[in-house]
Amino acid sequence: MTGTETPVSATPVYTSAEFPPPASGHILLTNRVLVRISGPGTDKFLQGQLSQNLDDVKTGTSPRAAGATPKGRAYCLTRLVRDGDDILMDLPSELAESIMAHLRKYMMLFRGTSMTAQTDGKIIGLLGNEAASSLAGEGLNSLTSPGDTLALDPGFLIRTENTAERLPRFELWQPNAGDLKLDSIPEKTLADWQASEIAAGVPMLSTATSESYVPQMLNWQHLNGVHFKKGCYTGQEVIARMHFLGQLKKSLFRFRIAEANSIPTPGTSIMAGERSVGEVVNAVGFNNGSCELLAVIRHDAANGELLTDSQPEALLEQQPLPYTVTERKDSAREDT
Repeated sequence: MTGTETPVSATPVYTSAEFPPPASGHILLTNRVLVRISGPGTDKFLQGQLSQNLDDVKTGTSPRAAGATPKGRAYCLTRLVRDGDDILMDLPSELAESIMAHLRKYMMLFRGTSMTAQTDGKIIGLLGNEAASSLAGEGLNSLTSPGDTLALDPGFLIRTENTAERLPRFELWQPNAGDLKLDSIPEKTLADWQASEIAAGVPMLSTATSESYVPQMLNWQHLNGVHFKKGCYTGQEVIARMHFLGQLKKSLFRFRIAEANSIPTPGTSIMAGERSVGEVVNAVGFNNGSCELLAVIRHDAANGELLTDSQPEALLEQQPLPYTVTERKDSAREDT
C-alpha cells in the first residue's frame, strides 16, 4: 500500500493518510529520484544554474536549492548533498527526465562532467526521532537544524524541517542499495509523508506547477533554498529584484478542508468569490475525510473566505506553518 492513486497525468494523488498523523514511521519515497553530478566542472556548472551557493554544500551541510528559467520561474526544487567530489540532488519522479534534459544543455560547456540517475538509489523518509536514532545512535545529537547531515554506512541521514506540530523529520539518502535496520519502525505510506511535507510547509513541483512561480512565492527562501548574496545564475536578476525591492505579493499557505469530497489536484484555482487568487501546489487526503493542501495565494486575499474551484462548497481553513513568512507583513504595510 502506497497511499497514492496515479491518474493518466502521472501526477500522484495522495489519499488515505492517517489522521491523526503518525508519530513514528519510515516511508520509501518512490516519488523522488536521486541524481549524481560528477566531474571536474560539477560545482561551477551547478553554481551557474541553481539558487544555492555551492561553497555552502559541504560535509555535514546539505541545503536546498532551486533551478529557475531566465524569467525567474522555478522548474526545479531540490536539495544538494556533498558526496566526495560529487553532488547528489533529488528530483520529483514525474519531472526528473525533463529537468535533467534541460540541465544537460548547459552541462555541455563543462567537459568531463556528467549527470546520471541513481537507478539503485533510494530516499527513505523518517517520521520521529526513533527511526533516525535507530540508524544514527548518538550521532543524532549532531542533527539539530534542517540540512544538517550525517554520513552513515548506508548513505546520508539528513535533518529536514519539523512539521508545524513539531514532529521531527529526517531523510535517508542511499545512492546505492544497502541494508537498513528499521524492522522495529512501522512502515507508513507516501500519503503519510506527503501530509508531513505539507505540515512542514515544503512544496513539490509537478507538471501543472513547473515554471509557474518565482522561488519566493513557494517560501523557498525560508527553507534555506535561496542564497541572495551568491554570484550570477540563471533567473537571479528576477529573484534578487523581488527580494531586495520587496515586491512579493503572494506566497505559500497551508489550508485544511474539514470535509473533502475529492482531493484538489495541483493547479486547481483558489477562489475568493468570483476571483481567482491562487492555485493549489500540493494536497493530501486523510482517512477521516479531511484534506490539507499548500497553495500559493495573494497576500491581500489570504485572510478572506477562500474555496477551491473544484469544491465551491468547502471552506478553506488556514493552518500554521513552522516558519514565519516575513514578506506578508511587508506586503500588508504597502497595501495600507
